[in-house]
Amino acid sequence: MTRAAVLRALDGPLTVEELTLNPLGPAQVRVRLAAAGVCHSDLSLANGTLRQQFPAVLGHEGAGTVVEVGTDVTTVAVGDHVVLNWSPPCRSCWFCEAGEPYLCVRADDARAVPFARTSSGEDVYAGLGTGAFATETVVGAHACIPVPADIPLEEAALLGCAVLTGVGAVTNTARVRPGQSVVVIGLGGVGLAALQGARIAGAGTIVAVDPAPAKEDLARRMGATHFLPPSEKLAKEIRGLTEGRGADHAIECVGRAETIRVAWSATRRGGTATVVGLGAATDQLSLSALEVAYFARTLVGCMYGSTDPAVDVPILLDHYRAGRLDLSALVTDHVGLGDLNEAFVRVREGRGARTLIRF
Repeated sequence: MTRAAVLRALDGPLTVEELTLNPLGPAQVRVRLAAAGVCHSDLSLANGTLRQQFPAVLGHEGAGTVVEVGTDVTTVAVGDHVVLNWSPPCRSCWFCEAGEPYLCVRADDARAVPFARTSSGEDVYAGLGTGAFATETVVGAHACIPVPADIPLEEAALLGCAVLTGVGAVTNTARVRPGQSVVVIGLGGVGLAALQGARIAGAGTIVAVDPAPAKEDLARRMGATHFLPPSEKLAKEIRGLTEGRGADHAIECVGRAETIRVAWSATRRGGTATVVGLGAATDQLSLSALEVAYFARTLVGCMYGSTDPAVDVPILLDHYRAGRLDLSALVTDHVGLGDLNEAFVRVREGRGARTLIRF
């Protein structure tokens, strides 16, 4: 059995229910969750921006302890601490073999298969294949990234999405070099992690952009040298901070055409705007044919920080141990399963950074 926050319909409320987990397949494991972060992508699944079958247990940024393994599992054992990987690569498709496991064509397979049942026998699906808003979940063994026992699981949970995505966007996708200027637009968990990624990469001017003045102190702790609110003059203000050129890099963590356009306009000629936020398919971005060539900028999408969690999580843990990466500061609220509806309101309104569920 597992106690889980169940979403039964689009934009419906989350209700805490007792579910029966499906029996393990030979390559699956059962994980008892210690903590799970509430990500904007969970809200996107709940409101239909991203596809989701119902009823569902959302949550994809989690960490916990392995309590049961399938007969063919050799990569983890009972008692191991793990971070859940919501986009586990198959290692055999064209993208995986081309060194782009974050684009694996089979990473979504678990989303279409029920992982639990209600008391009436109704199938329940796991959001992004992980179902981390539950005391226990069932995932493929390849969706588990082992972490050393000395790493607090509450902090390790953040590695599963926000930190991999934010830091990875800076280091893997944008490839920020020491001394370069970086603008980060949108300071949720991913944006704050991107600020840390820029600092770790040795960026010079680091501009944080968010409409909430209360986030300025935290942004500066994460690495920002400047904090600006959104405005019609934002691109001009950023040029004023970068010797009139514009930023070398803009990292967009909102997922709206409006802010993607700002990120593009805020970069210098030859600069790069990296889009991390997942927006709606109906939200159309407009660029003129002249400016694309004239400014010679690069507009690049970023999926999961262009990371391979099996490789990148150990790197992030090295930064954590060395004090370069602050995980606990990303958490601004702690809740229980029964408080998730209010947590979704905070995410929708852009309040705070990461809300963490403690089990």
